[in-house]
Amino acid sequence: MYLEYFGLTEFPFSLTPNCGFYCSLQSHEEALQTILYAIKNGEGFIKLVGEVGTGKTLLCRKLLNILETDESYITAYIMNPNLDCFGLYQSIAKDLGIATSHKLKQNDLLNVINDKLLDLHQNNKKVTIIIDEAQTIPPKTLESLRLLSNLETESSKLLQIVLFGQPELDNILSKNSLRQLKQRITFSCHLESLKRHELEEYIYHRLKVSGYQKYGFLFSKRSRDILFKASEGIPRIINILCHKSLLAAYGYGKKKVTFKLMLLAIKDTESAFVILKRYIYYLLLSTVIIGEVAILFFALRMST
Repeated sequence: MYLEYFGLTEFPFSLTPNCGFYCSLQSHEEALQTILYAIKNGEGFIKLVGEVGTGKTLLCRKLLNILETDESYITAYIMNPNLDCFGLYQSIAKDLGIATSHKLKQNDLLNVINDKLLDLHQNNKKVTIIIDEAQTIPPKTLESLRLLSNLETESSKLLQIVLFGQPELDNILSKNSLRQLKQRITFSCHLESLKRHELEEYIYHRLKVSGYQKYGFLFSKRSRDILFKASEGIPRIINILCHKSLLAAYGYGKKKVTFKLMLLAIKDTESAFVILKRYIYYLLLSTVIIGEVAILFFALRMST
């Protein structure tokens, strides 16, 4: 592959959510700091929403890593929360080190979890439940989460719950039947895609982490311009296109990704090619409209 060819020690644009590649972009860092603040202050429910591919899972893993370095925090991580109420309680119990049995009824399991949380609280431990892909949680299971959040002492909550999800999560929480849960969400964050000026920082950071030390930028300015338009600043699409364009550069014996090589990568990536075609369509449409306005303006000037 292209690692040795470009002087890299690992693939810089892998889709695996590796915290070593976390880049402190404004939207991501603001969301991370807000969540950490909310957790440390015992704010109960916290929600982060972001479009597909904007880096929610990477941020989720980053949050877990931070909390796990602090011995005062105990975390439960649910990555596939499409579960019924009992299944969710079982997953949480397992991560908290509670031995359970299928013979237990749901209310009994909730009581067991409550006893464990009280024990952890008495030992000055703070429990945080982090749920990824929260938009897949069935409505009834979301209601069971609300019941779980009722577990508290006279002075504090026994656990914090952080929901990471796609925009569909907001639609689900807007249902009248879930209004009680929605009211308990004290902090809401929205993860944005990259802005144009952040693209260079993002690419350079991943290359640097991967061992790239040569002088100069591996991607030409024109290739970065078309990359941003075709990806709309979505990190996952950026990673796919950068990886494919580096493969193309290696295949053609080029030491730099050019506009043409990036275009080849875009044409080979359906999601990016659709975005680019839509961008070109609106660009042409606006050009036609501007032309028609100019003609009309000129005609009006001539008639006076």
